[in-house]
Amino acid sequence: MDNAAQQLAVRIVRLLGANGHQAWLVGGCVRDLLLGIPATDFDVSTDARPERVLQLFPGARKVGAHFGVVLVVEGEAQVEVATFRSDHSYSDHRRPDRVEFETSAERDVLRRDFTINALLLDPESGEVRDYVGGRDDLSRRGVRAIGDPERRFGEDYLRMLRAVRFAARLGFVLDEDTARAIGRMRSLVHGVAAERVRDEVTRILTEGGARHGFELLDSTGLLTEILPEVSAMKGVAQPPEFHPEGDVWTHTLLMLERLPAGVSPELALGVLLHDAGKPSTFRAAARIRFDGHVEAGVLAARRILERLRFSHDECRQVLALVENHMKFKDVPAMRESTLKRFLRMERFDEHLELHRLDCLASHGHLETYEFVRTRLRQLSSEQIRPPRLIGGRDLIGAGYTPGPAFATTLQAVEDAQLEGRIQTRDEALELARQLLGPD
Repeated sequence: MDNAAQQLAVRIVRLLGANGHQAWLVGGCVRDLLLGIPATDFDVSTDARPERVLQLFPGARKVGAHFGVVLVVEGEAQVEVATFRSDHSYSDHRRPDRVEFETSAERDVLRRDFTINALLLDPESGEVRDYVGGRDDLSRRGVRAIGDPERRFGEDYLRMLRAVRFAARLGFVLDEDTARAIGRMRSLVHGVAAERVRDEVTRILTEGGARHGFELLDSTGLLTEILPEVSAMKGVAQPPEFHPEGDVWTHTLLMLERLPAGVSPELALGVLLHDAGKPSTFRAAARIRFDGHVEAGVLAARRILERLRFSHDECRQVLALVENHMKFKDVPAMRESTLKRFLRMERFDEHLELHRLDCLASHGHLETYEFVRTRLRQLSSEQIRPPRLIGGRDLIGAGYTPGPAFATTLQAVEDAQLEGRIQTRDEALELARQLLGPD
């Protein structure tokens, strides 16, 4: 075992067992281990009460006193150890109002969300304890709620989105009864805090399987509830000469399909929202047009990002991706100064990757993408972002009074510098004098 958290979890199970307690690995780590994929978060379930766990592991601390959860930390590794419990009523549709500690592992399992997350594993013997048919669901690659799915979702409305996330990440299907329950209860997702919805949407986009996740959001009706602006892309036709793949929704899905696990949330959101302005700007006369779709897309993306409480920095990058994605078509004809300013945008690699995905999901032509990559190889960082030859103080020193003309003059001077027409401070000042006139 090369995972520090896994090694710690095994030692916890071993020590609890040596002291007369039941103890198992439980939850997502067991699911992933059985699927043969890397597991990162390890949890232990035990009949030992929190006080006993704290005695056995000095330095551990309670992180969910009401729920019997103790966090054991060793170096960078940490493992949550939870006492067997049963939950009773969820008046806030998020946390149980009351819990009872149990001595039965089966009672503990029955309160959990999905069968594939409710398997127990003894890491010493390899025994798997399955009270809910989770191993069969792993074999058939399905996500199924434990017991009555409406009851499970009624306890915590977020579980509807979690079902989609697990299915997307693992490439699984939703159990029919589970999917139907989501469809019936989908409007209740509005009762979930925006931050929790944001986190699930982000994980659907970035954990792999983003296309599958959004197809499931659509088929269950959740998409129209949480992202109606994205749902509106369905059926919005595009010019076939540029988009032979079909409508805006199909184009977006094809881009999502190419997102790898671990992609940045900002790039993933940029992919999702780059054409968010097309539904509201669709026009069909002699040909299909989307006049102003970039500006409309920025407004739509801002509404979504603010509604879901994304951070200021996240919003800034996503909106920049939406705002600039159409500029690539102008790159071959750009002046050198304009091109260099374009290339030095913050996190330009994400702009370039969005463009690549946009092309691959439509006409398939990558000539502009390759042109930009070539220019990036040819240009040094100093050539793209050279130190300015002069600034406002230099103009004041030359006898000019500050005013609006300073900004346009300094930009024109920088244009000349970026294009190689001037190279020294004296040349920059001379050009400024020509532009500003007598002092």
